[in-house]
Amino acid sequence: MNLTDFIEKYDSQNQFDVIVNSFSQIEYVKSLEEPKINFSAKETNAVVVCGLGGSAIGGDLFYNFFNSDLNVPYFVNRNYSLPSFVDENSLVVLSSYSGNTEETLSAAAKAKEIGAKIICLTSGGKLKEFAEENGYPYLLLKKGFQPRYALYLNFFTLIKIFQTVGLISEQNDFFENAISLLREKSEEFKSENSLPFKFAESLVGFIPVIYSVDNVTSAVGLRLKGQFNENSKSHAFHNILPEFNHNEIVGWETFNEKNFRAKAIFIYEGTYHSQIKKRIEISSELIKKANAEILTITSEQKSLKLRLLEMVYFGDWVTYFLALLRGKDPSEIDNIYYLKNKLAES
Repeated sequence: MNLTDFIEKYDSQNQFDVIVNSFSQIEYVKSLEEPKINFSAKETNAVVVCGLGGSAIGGDLFYNFFNSDLNVPYFVNRNYSLPSFVDENSLVVLSSYSGNTEETLSAAAKAKEIGAKIICLTSGGKLKEFAEENGYPYLLLKKGFQPRYALYLNFFTLIKIFQTVGLISEQNDFFENAISLLREKSEEFKSENSLPFKFAESLVGFIPVIYSVDNVTSAVGLRLKGQFNENSKSHAFHNILPEFNHNEIVGWETFNEKNFRAKAIFIYEGTYHSQIKKRIEISSELIKKANAEILTITSEQKSLKLRLLEMVYFGDWVTYFLALLRGKDPSEIDNIYYLKNKLAES
């Protein structure tokens, strides 16, 4: 089959067009009015982003992109409760695309009880009602997406919130450059002759084992892992350097493709610490010695932020194509729906 046949057969909700038009999500966020917020970064002692899955990964990415700009502690919270350090001077961003994520709604109640500074990020649901009933500022995300496919809505809206609060500087140039980059790369990546398609082909029948670097590309790796899970319906594993060198590297000593058909994927960024680069080189030698193949994801864009963005977008395409090549619908997440329905039973 050619790519068109794969899409017609397996892509029930036309996620192909959603990924092609990812740049339009950034355009949408750019057009949103600045949220009306009555406090500033000077009054904020910590930032906590609450969310799960596709509504949390934008928070992780924000830290990779902007950690050097932040002057307060920053934490992504994936739980029903809040960290004990949260108080009335903490900024709590409640992120739920559907507006009905039970963990986030529970954290919302805790944040209200504490008296924290609250901003909501949603497309509707109970979280929108919570914001309106309590007079909390909120930004509405465009409806019609599965949360993981709305990443660029979520991520760039977070940027908009944090620049409004004054935690980071104005990012208009980044918005424009990001729109241009994704528009350009959508044309490059969307064909069966593209690098993402070939990358996906090489992974058919294998489990991806992803390695990224703490506080630099860790969220890129985490996003890729989740995309393999939800899009490709594949197990995938992710670890970060240098931590990986203190434990998991030993596991490759007993690697045997007959028992564990895996390929390592290194996410490589040229600004890594020199010792991290050396660690990757040595780790690669050991993995190759175990007769495992290594793949690399990197970017040559002019700035770190654009390089990170390209790598995320590249991963979206790889995992979408791998779903088609495995005969899977990139939209289907039946196990998640089953779990949510069972949890809702009284």
